Amino acid sequence: MNNPNEKQLAGEAALRYVEDGAIVGVGTGSTVAFFIDALAGMKDRIKGAVSSSEQSTARMKQHGIEVFDLNATGPIGIYIDGADECDPHKRLIKGGGAALTREKIVAAAAQKFVCIIDSSKRVDVLGKFPLPIEVIPMARSLVSREIVKLGGQPVWRDGVTTDNGNWIIDVHGWRITDPVGLEQQLNQLAGVVTVGLFAQRPADVVLVGDKEI
Repeated sequence: MNNPNEKQLAGEAALRYVEDGAIVGVGTGSTVAFFIDALAGMKDRIKGAVSSSEQSTARMKQHGIEVFDLNATGPIGIYIDGADECDPHKRLIKGGGAALTREKIVAAAAQKFVCIIDSSKRVDVLGKFPLPIEVIPMARSLVSREIVKLGGQPVWRDGVTTDNGNWIIDVHGWRITDPVGLEQQLNQLAGVVTVGLFAQRPADVVLVGDKEI
């Protein structure tokens, strides 16, 4: 069960990792919304933010937080985002909100990735949450056939178009014991834009509520 109180605690606790004068990478989702609301209280102490989704951009602009294009900032010090699942090695499944590609880009540009979750997101092995994969629309069937060969059950997230104009396939039925290997394998499939496995670049810090694990 999702715990709104833990989400809010995690969002507010993430402020301790934000340094004065920083440009903050900001993810997407319900827990991140609490972080954005908390970040608004120190907006005069930071330069601004880089956003992983139109949704987060709109929320930050409502608070008067300046949002920069990543191409204009270079490397950023910190990235704050949630996750759909987190294993004991801080490897994640993300993409329930369909923002996984931009999230992965901002995470790659950041020196430190702080993941904020509630305890319902902790798992021993990734895969109970369906793995999102962003695909070029014309490759949906091709990629789905390859997923079936790998033992997964692909389901097209019908009616959803990403901020990049692509589609999402959610893969059910996988118990992901080698997330790094699977991430590499899926990234090689023609038509795949990004895989919702954050394993090659896991989180550096995970906050469950206000506690670091």
